[in-house]
Amino acid sequence: MRRTLDVLYDAAAWLAAVAMIGVLAMVLLSIVSRQVGFNAPGTDAYAGYCMAAAGFLALAHTLKRDEHIRVTLLVGRLKGKAGKALRMWALSAAVLLAGLFAYYSVRLAWQSHVLNDVSTGNDAAPLWIPQLTMAIGTVVLLLAFIDEWVLELRGGHAARLPEEALHNE
Repeated sequence: MRRTLDVLYDAAAWLAAVAMIGVLAMVLLSIVSRQVGFNAPGTDAYAGYCMAAAGFLALAHTLKRDEHIRVTLLVGRLKGKAGKALRMWALSAAVLLAGLFAYYSVRLAWQSHVLNDVSTGNDAAPLWIPQLTMAIGTVVLLLAFIDEWVLELRGGHAARLPEEALHNE
């Protein structure tokens, strides 16, 4: 199970990287089209879709690599049962919030698909396609938070607080 979850987080990160390349491609296409004199409509919208996809798809990978910003002032000082209780409370709140975020993201993409919702640009792109990347990213983030919660509950997951975070001015 651990390997499967790690592959899922890494796959989402690779898709985020592909989306960042999509941002680059759209920006370059926009620049080149202006210099050469042809019209490439919708590049700004597609760059935005790719940027949103990159952000949402990278969330779980970032969490699992301890790269999210964390407020460690209290957690870093609490040890033993009090520290574990606070971490469990924080992870429980994160699971709840990530679950709500995932539910409403999936619901939004589904409703856009059912209602044939399209962008307001000239291309009238179906909105469920970029919304799907948001839904996938939030579902994978929910799985990552559940994974963290279970690891913390089992005690096999020590709080990984970098020394730098504990000694800030």
